[in-house]
Amino acid sequence: MPLLNENYQNLEESYLFAEIARRVSKYEEAHPDQKIIRLGIGDVTKPLTKKVIEALHKAVEEQAVSETFRGYGPEKGYDFLRNAISAYYKKNGADVDPDTIFISDGAKSDTGNITDLFGKENVVLVPDPVYPVYVDTNLMDGRKIVYMNGTAENDFLPMPDPSVKADLIYLCSPNNPTGACYSKEQLEKWVAYAKEMQAVILFDAAYEAFVSDPALPRSIFEIEGAKECAIEFCSLSKTAGFTGTRCSYTVIPKELVFPASNGAELSLHAMWNRRHSTKFNGTPYIVQRAAEAVFTEEGMAECMENIEYYRQNAKIIADVLRKKNIPFTGGVNSPYIWFECPKGMESWEFFDYLLTHAQVVGTPGAGFGENGKNYFRLTAFGQHESTAEAMRRFEELF
Repeated sequence: MPLLNENYQNLEESYLFAEIARRVSKYEEAHPDQKIIRLGIGDVTKPLTKKVIEALHKAVEEQAVSETFRGYGPEKGYDFLRNAISAYYKKNGADVDPDTIFISDGAKSDTGNITDLFGKENVVLVPDPVYPVYVDTNLMDGRKIVYMNGTAENDFLPMPDPSVKADLIYLCSPNNPTGACYSKEQLEKWVAYAKEMQAVILFDAAYEAFVSDPALPRSIFEIEGAKECAIEFCSLSKTAGFTGTRCSYTVIPKELVFPASNGAELSLHAMWNRRHSTKFNGTPYIVQRAAEAVFTEEGMAECMENIEYYRQNAKIIADVLRKKNIPFTGGVNSPYIWFECPKGMESWEFFDYLLTHAQVVGTPGAGFGENGKNYFRLTAFGQHESTAEAMRRFEELF
């Protein structure tokens, strides 16, 4: 009989969005005539852009001809895409070597799989509220998790506490779920803390393209010294609408070298390359060609048009919350709006109330941690008309 990973017993019975889907499905079965508006899960609604579609079609045609057919590709990704991403970083003020970039199928995958590189004895520091994947993947491995409080008092941007020892630090900016963004000065303090602790920052930059304030960093590698203590994850899911197309990239600097128990020096870059080439066969060629098109001048301009569309949705949501004097964060440099539940309700209670009385679906803050139990998240990824209708219904309720 096999011995099982009993750490799975420490997980919640179902993933947050699976529980949301269950409750919505149950409501739909009981009320088939009601029109439900979904502003919960962070899935995009705008289609892939013209430049991306053109690149996809061209790559598909290449696959139909022997002379241009591509089979297995390099596990790290094709040079044409890694070079394009490196140039994108440079344009945004960060120097990233193409050889440190690994192409993958989603930031969610890599933020979870990166734990393969680290021992189970490490102490993991995560914010609360937090994207559940950071917590669940470490619970699966049996690591100790320490939470840092994100509250309205610190604008949901917890800062390092020198009295707390940590080995791995998860940061997300712009943040999911709160929409809050760290300043350059705040990230400098996190880098200093990580170096003092000899820790590694696992920096999720999946929403960097939504940053409109030029003073705010879009990458941890805009901070001096970050290459000595940080790994960055980024995705085209929200930047370019690749939620169904699947492409992401992870940057692991070669400076990240740590001693092993036997005295050997281990490189996280080399370890991830070994892991990546062993457990992953690479992102499809046609998807990488589509991703390359995103980073062209025309391609990025098209993507930014879609992002501006979502920003307008965020403004619709934020305007109603301001009108109702409901405190919130996000919605400016982020597609997420995080607000305090009205009438003193807890988040799952508010979820059911909003679904029942307005047929609007959001995400309960309790799914992101203890500090989210009285908060709620709405996303700006809907259509203008449905977002406006959802907030009209919301306004009538409160």
